[in-house]
Amino acid sequence: MLLGGMLFAQSWFDGDHPEEQRIRALADQIYGAVDWTWITPRAPFLSMGWHPESGFIPSDWNIYNEGMLMYLLALGSPTHPLPPSTWGALTEKFEPSWRGDHLHYPPMFVHQYSHVWVDFRDIRDAYIATKGIDYFENSKRATIAQRDYAIANAGGFAGYGPDIWGLTACDGPGDFKATIGGRAREFFSYSERGPGARDDGTLAPTAAVGSIVFAPDLVIPTITAMHDRYGRGIYGKYGFFDAFNPTLTEMGEPLKHGRIVPGVGWVDIDYLGIDQGPIVAMIENWRTGLVWNTMRRNPHIRRGLDRAGFTGGWLARVP
Repeated sequence: MLLGGMLFAQSWFDGDHPEEQRIRALADQIYGAVDWTWITPRAPFLSMGWHPESGFIPSDWNIYNEGMLMYLLALGSPTHPLPPSTWGALTEKFEPSWRGDHLHYPPMFVHQYSHVWVDFRDIRDAYIATKGIDYFENSKRATIAQRDYAIANAGGFAGYGPDIWGLTACDGPGDFKATIGGRAREFFSYSERGPGARDDGTLAPTAAVGSIVFAPDLVIPTITAMHDRYGRGIYGKYGFFDAFNPTLTEMGEPLKHGRIVPGVGWVDIDYLGIDQGPIVAMIENWRTGLVWNTMRRNPHIRRGLDRAGFTGGWLARVP
């Protein structure tokens, strides 16, 4: 995400002023310094982490998740690229995530983060072409599935419905169990949440709002309903707080995060940049396409998409 932001700045500051030239040069310098080939102890996949004391951790980026942008950056590197075959090896791992009409991953951020920078509308790689859709449509279907899950509300959580929905990785009240309304509940602190995974009634506005580009007809009423129904309890100076939980209305256990807000329930007290960023960027992509249109001009992004085998749509046009 840091490198994505740098390449956006590189393409945004495209003038002849010396400071803008310096921004472009610094972006190239930093991006070119990344040795992607070193981060593959179990080639062809990128490792998910490294510690100076113990080396690489045992996990790799090797399933359908938010790592698509990272692999495009690795393929597009002008200095230390991964081979083009890497993308095919990655997408071979996607099939277990296919759920009949879209690639499923429980938290919504997976379906959003790469799309902040890359306009996947009408461009396809070999894998997604076999499904008859593109990755943008895949994220749209994941968005609809999240809303449908909230409408069904099999867990009986407070607030869930057609205009109140959205599960992703976020803060939570803490790690404890409680009986609420005669029903045993288990709550979590920071955790991934989503359909088919953990769900303790904790909603994250970014899960819905970050999907505004995929389904504005569903998201805009949700933004309005969240703000109107829960008001300043979940919304402050910098926008929505990270998360809230209308099911947890009393503090029976010590909270790890947040506080109980009367009339609302549990509310986090933090704003997380990893949430606010997609909210702002995706709203702008929906409004004007600004981030997408800027990144379309970036030669490194285009090179990565080309080496991954993406074709069609805007890629067929000269930047």
